[in-house]
Amino acid sequence: MKKGIHPDNYREVVFKDMSNDDVFITRSTVAAKETIEIDGVTYPLVKLEITNTSHPFFTGKQKLVDTAGRVDKFMNRYGKHMQNKQK
Repeated sequence: MKKGIHPDNYREVVFKDMSNDDVFITRSTVAAKETIEIDGVTYPLVKLEITNTSHPFFTGKQKLVDTAGRVDKFMNRYGKHMQNKQK
């Protein structure tokens, strides 16, 4: 392994799945703007839209996660082109 290429500022960080409020703590170097307190300890907080606890592949449940209207934005932008190709 090459020396000097890996970061040395690992710390415990909380990752929170915003679709089901599941949280897990792991070590990371990711920059976090928010914090959260768990069991009296304050951790940096990283919010995620989807994790293995909410992704259909891992849960076996089909679920549409449409945050910020992405499906609508896609259909508004490309829906006309898709309809023309189907004709």
